[in-house]
Amino acid sequence: MRVNTSLPYADWRQCGPAAARAEADGFDGVTTPELAHDPFIPLAMAAVATSRVELATSVAIAFPRSPMIVANLAWDLHAASGGRYVCGLGTQVKAHNERRFSVPWISPAPRMSEYIRALRAIWRCWETGEKLNFKGKFYTFTLMTPEFSPKPTGLPMVPLMIAAVGPEMQKAAARHCDGVRLHGFATRKYVEQVVRPLLGEELAKRGKSFDAFEVTGGGFIATGPDDAAVKAASEKIRYRVAFYGSTPAYRGVFDIHGLSDLGVKLHEASRRGEWDKMAAMVDDDVLDLFCARATYDKLPNAIADRFGGIADAVSIDFLPEDGDNTRRRVLSALKEIPSTFREFRTTWEAPEVVEG
Repeated sequence: MRVNTSLPYADWRQCGPAAARAEADGFDGVTTPELAHDPFIPLAMAAVATSRVELATSVAIAFPRSPMIVANLAWDLHAASGGRYVCGLGTQVKAHNERRFSVPWISPAPRMSEYIRALRAIWRCWETGEKLNFKGKFYTFTLMTPEFSPKPTGLPMVPLMIAAVGPEMQKAAARHCDGVRLHGFATRKYVEQVVRPLLGEELAKRGKSFDAFEVTGGGFIATGPDDAAVKAASEKIRYRVAFYGSTPAYRGVFDIHGLSDLGVKLHEASRRGEWDKMAAMVDDDVLDLFCARATYDKLPNAIADRFGGIADAVSIDFLPEDGDNTRRRVLSALKEIPSTFREFRTTWEAPEVVEG
């Protein structure tokens, strides 16, 4: 299993040293989300401070940015890191697109599929000299002059992954991407019985397989050196499960466990603004469906039980006071957990156009 960790992306000055430490510890990758700060620039700091770890946006919000803007950012990160950047994108939800970013919310899964194809068309233009002539329903790119074309990198094409919650976006990931980043609001049963069969069917239709398609996440992890640290981490995740569980769009995860009523109650509480009461509605049995909870010494077994065979990569963050030996010992054990994914196999050849 591959193991990633997040960068302290709120402070760019810490990102290079943190990435170098993660690399020395044995992490496979470092990631940045898009929350209160830009997700791309911190990875530039990490790129020049490291030589091995993968660098990934997990995830950058796509629709507020033109594919051309993302193409440039991804190209530069990939080139600067010697081919270690993985472009992770997500749609966010309707309210954030329309009211926070002031962009239209139109056919998210088909639009994201076209976004991915547009990125690859732009990159092929830059790397191979192919004429830029992308014409889609949502995006059109037909102008590229030498002055605005970066030099070829000689590297493999940037791998692309998208965040996917519902079945349509999961299908889009399998059809067009090199991997999928599953939402934390997922259980082992949901991933085993719903997500992976759907992904497997779509991959097989296109002659692809899980050994070149990375499945990341699909749950939460609460860990620490002792029971007190695990409990503190667990309570934060308990609230997140309640928060996400209050969203009707995520109700299917509850449904498969016969917990539909809990979803309704959480939604009603959120409508009343009772955010401080919602976590208490998620008992330990429900929490354990979504979360691997264990101290460091028991963490490999807990993650193997919760994620083994259904995920290829997980993300954990150690405490600042944890020593080098602790971090490296835990990481070494986690990386022994078997997974299906072997490597990205990106190609510069134009793929067959698949709608959806």
